[in-house]
Amino acid sequence: MAYTQLEPINKGVLARLTDCLLCRWSCRSCLLWCWECCFPRSDEEVEILGPFPAQTPSWLVNECVDEKDTDTGVTHVDAMAIPQDSIPTQRRSSSEMSRSTFSLVRQLSSLDARRPSSPLVDVKPIEFWAMGPRKEVIQPLRRPQPPANDYFRKLEPRLYSLDSSGDDVDSLTDEEILLRYQLGMLHFSTQYDLINGHLGVRVIEARDLPPPLTCDGARQDMAHSNPYVKISLLPDHKNSRQTGVKRKTQNPVFEERFTFDLLFLEAQRRTLLLSVVDFDKFSRHCVIGKVALPLSEVDLVKGGHWWKALIPSSQNEVELGELLLSLNYLPSAGRLNVDIIRAKQLLQTDMCQGSDPFVKVQLVTGLKLVKTKKTSCMKGTIDPFYNESFSFRVPHEDLSEVSLVFTVYGHNMKSSNDFVGRIVIGQFSTGPPETSHWRHLLASQRTPVEQWHSLRSRAECDRVSPASLEVT
Repeated sequence: MAYTQLEPINKGVLARLTDCLLCRWSCRSCLLWCWECCFPRSDEEVEILGPFPAQTPSWLVNECVDEKDTDTGVTHVDAMAIPQDSIPTQRRSSSEMSRSTFSLVRQLSSLDARRPSSPLVDVKPIEFWAMGPRKEVIQPLRRPQPPANDYFRKLEPRLYSLDSSGDDVDSLTDEEILLRYQLGMLHFSTQYDLINGHLGVRVIEARDLPPPLTCDGARQDMAHSNPYVKISLLPDHKNSRQTGVKRKTQNPVFEERFTFDLLFLEAQRRTLLLSVVDFDKFSRHCVIGKVALPLSEVDLVKGGHWWKALIPSSQNEVELGELLLSLNYLPSAGRLNVDIIRAKQLLQTDMCQGSDPFVKVQLVTGLKLVKTKKTSCMKGTIDPFYNESFSFRVPHEDLSEVSLVFTVYGHNMKSSNDFVGRIVIGQFSTGPPETSHWRHLLASQRTPVEQWHSLRSRAECDRVSPASLEVT
């Protein structure tokens, strides 16, 4: 094979490319010679800048391996096939070119191994407002502050008084509560019976109760009280219980047990309220103090005994009880029917036997008493069931002037009957619940209307209802 040495026409890049394209090489040596002739290698070290690909290209690695494996064989073959006089003196041998190519591949591989996994980009925070003509400083919104005099005027000194009865006593111990209020202590126990499904409450005793006081603060009896305990389950007061009255003592011993039928999960959501009340035959009973125990904070199955200090109650007087009534008017017959169904938690009037309550119903037309009727007497209970009906003749044109006066008494064989409570329903009602019941009756005639009513004191009824003054 004849070889022709091509001399570059000039030193320009375009001329070198033209010489490379015009060269008709047919072997590797000729290719290497043409490449070295057209693009001579510079001795200066080339600095390769990133970013680099994640891995070295496979074709470059394979070429490097092939060059290294076949370096010796190719050199011997070319040396045997090519005459020494035909190879130019300025051309490098093929083995030197292979070593230079392999050196370049090693440099690329070492740079690729030392580079970071991802290019580092230094990004400065962009300030969008910097492009505007001027930078405005945004001030936070501030509420106008009231003058100093108005600020301190809003403070309520009673909330910060040590004698305030509205203080939170949850953070105080029983000893601190006893020293602060001096209302005595109550001993009781609770336990839930899983077999029978009821909550048992045992009221044991009380100690160091204060002497009785009337509502105006005057001493009634400097020596003794007539205490009893009322048991309720909050948030409602349904199915309340109460102990017997202990006469003339400040350290009563009750030893009475009570049961409440309710589910265990329901019992854990309730709060046990024990109110110590001073019995007064001639006036409303006064609450001495109370104890509230959230049942979720105790182990009801295991049970336990507690001595708890009494705290003041916001309700100075006990409730008089509730009465369930049903009213029905028949316009065709001109009859007003009254059903007295039951009462609950009536005020105890007898210190020994509880109460013997009965209900008196009186019909008042305008300001004139027309008719009086009463139920039977229930012995020894404060939760009587009556289920008794009464009928009054009332013409339709007189229905708007009618008032019904319901009074609960405790039967007393030795003296006059004891007053418990009263309500008035009709033209001169004693409150919003009574007025609502009467309006429902007028709107739904021929249909019985049933509703619970809380009893009121005689003085309260006489103050708001003229019909209460017309009855005895």
